[in-house]
Amino acid sequence: MSFVPIEDLRKGDGSSSHQRLPPWFKVRLQQGPDYRDIRQVVDDLGLHTICEEARCPNIWECWNNRTATFLILGDICTRRCHYCSVTTGKPLAVDHDEPLRVAQAVQAMRLKHAVITSVNRDELDDGGASVFTETIRQIRRLNPACTVEVLIPDFEGSESALQTVTAERPEILNHNIETVERLFPDIRPQGKYQRSIELLGRAKHMGMTTKSGLIIGMGETADETRQVMQDLRAAKCDILTIGQYLQPTRQHLPVARFYHPDEFAAFKAEGLALGFSHVEASPLARSSYHAEQQVMP
Repeated sequence: MSFVPIEDLRKGDGSSSHQRLPPWFKVRLQQGPDYRDIRQVVDDLGLHTICEEARCPNIWECWNNRTATFLILGDICTRRCHYCSVTTGKPLAVDHDEPLRVAQAVQAMRLKHAVITSVNRDELDDGGASVFTETIRQIRRLNPACTVEVLIPDFEGSESALQTVTAERPEILNHNIETVERLFPDIRPQGKYQRSIELLGRAKHMGMTTKSGLIIGMGETADETRQVMQDLRAAKCDILTIGQYLQPTRQHLPVARFYHPDEFAAFKAEGLALGFSHVEASPLARSSYHAEQQVMP
């Protein structure tokens, strides 16, 4: 087992390895039997994970703990967000067998909590909502004791698409806000800040336990981050994650600022004081990090 700076792991993949990372950015590199088992299951079933597509720094920890976030609806996104490493382009046809294969992977991995996310599929009439629905159904059919968290896109504000997903009553409905309102048009040009806030509010009104995530270090101020937290709580969002932005490749937005772990701890305390039931805030926190610990009793 060894601890390796994240920047060393990113060299040779077109990333900005010249960008010096603070000393607290080290990850435990350990490809143990659980890591290898999950890799084999994902490969054998022809599935994608956001862990890989988004180059998550926690993949070694999570996979060694037998947790993974499945990426459905393919691995090509119809949107181009300037912080995200997922491929943008014209997606392939919907794979209608994918929900069953995800459920089989959940079964093979013996997961107690499954997290399902997707690329944006704006070319589909329902944005892919029906595939989320079928994935939830198949997971519960094969794994009745497993709880399910869905990390959904904004469905371009479609009420019917949101209702399609919430009708299956996932234990957690997550939609990431990602950044502050001022930066939204530049960083998420095909999204809308208020649309995302309203989606979370509608999901809460439909009876969901709701969750959202922020990545900071893209040029926002601390006060702007606090305003997002307040806006999320005004929409009665239950769970919040806050992590440090890391530039995935030279073609992506550079890091504007690295926040110290103490600053993340302060944001966590402020979030809890605002009324979030759970706040996961640290440099390496991502939307699905420790997700199994956030399921409401």
